[in-house]
Amino acid sequence: MATSSLTRAQFLTLAAATVACAALPVAGPGRASAAVVPRRLRYRGVGYEVADGATPDTSWNAVRMRRDLTVIAEDLHANSVSVFGDGVGRLAQTAEAAARRGLHIWLQPRLGDVSRKDILDHLGEAGRQAEQLRRQGASIDLSVGAEFVLFVPGIVPGADAVERVRNLLSGHYDAKRMQRLLAAFIADAARVGRSTFRGRLSYAAAEDDIVDWRRFDVVGIDYYSNFPRRSQHVQALRQYQRWGKPIAIAEFGACTYVGAAARGGLAWDVLDDTGERLKGHLVRSEHDQARYLVGLQRIFEDLALDTATVYQFVTPDAPHRREPHYDLDRASYGIVKPIWASRDRPTPHWHWEPKEAFRALAHEYRRASDFRMTVPSR
Repeated sequence: MATSSLTRAQFLTLAAATVACAALPVAGPGRASAAVVPRRLRYRGVGYEVADGATPDTSWNAVRMRRDLTVIAEDLHANSVSVFGDGVGRLAQTAEAAARRGLHIWLQPRLGDVSRKDILDHLGEAGRQAEQLRRQGASIDLSVGAEFVLFVPGIVPGADAVERVRNLLSGHYDAKRMQRLLAAFIADAARVGRSTFRGRLSYAAAEDDIVDWRRFDVVGIDYYSNFPRRSQHVQALRQYQRWGKPIAIAEFGACTYVGAAARGGLAWDVLDDTGERLKGHLVRSEHDQARYLVGLQRIFEDLALDTATVYQFVTPDAPHRREPHYDLDRASYGIVKPIWASRDRPTPHWHWEPKEAFRALAHEYRRASDFRMTVPSR
């Protein structure tokens, strides 16, 4: 399973939604009112990771990347993509390819488990690449990172993201110290982002992060809630509306088994110690994944948020297999399922197939982008 799956480590209780359409203009005497578009989501997207995989064949590949982005633009009907991961060259190439396909881009460098200086240097260089693309006409925004408590050493005890997750869940950390260090690093990252990039700036926060959003242009949230009632989503999101800024759901998603949505950001944690076998008996359900994603997508659409980005397009190291205990795709948030050329090795010829979530979101994205409302003439 891709390392990025670990970003879902903290249990999240965020939310979003209620219908909020733009006011309709009143036609003057003898004049027909103009056709207007009610407020809707500005950007509908999917996350695309650029990173080294567990094998050379599952690592980022330029040819495969270009092919995937074409599918995202033409078949998924997304108008945005979140390009995240490490390696400035990979980030820049992927963002450029996305821009060529007419996609809006959220560029999010995500380098972890190295020194703070290295993380900030990586962010600075990514910001410069993003600024160059922006000046060339690309529709691109910059996120300075995601859930720093997991990826930046020293904020929470632990040698890596997995250990930090365990310490967070078990309470083995100093909450006041964590918040102080987190706030300081977010401030540093915001300064680096501002110094290199002139477009919109954001950060992908966990729901329980305390962030001074005055530093950013867009409030960014990684959202994995599963409230039973729509009103609960509305109530939870209102705390972010008080900043008076656009709100971006930087991530939302669900794994591919019955009950995964209820586990939210921890649904990935169902692998044994080898990482090659699922624990317990998980009933595969592409339908449950699709239903959860579509439900949230409709809420975000009606609320007219700035961005909603599903996590994620594909997890190459989590192949779909017929044997239930070895079907690692069940523990994946991907909306397509990797099919390896052999049971144990991907080989260069592995491919993916769309899940029900892909098809359902494609329908929603296309319907939303085609939506228009016309005010009749007087």
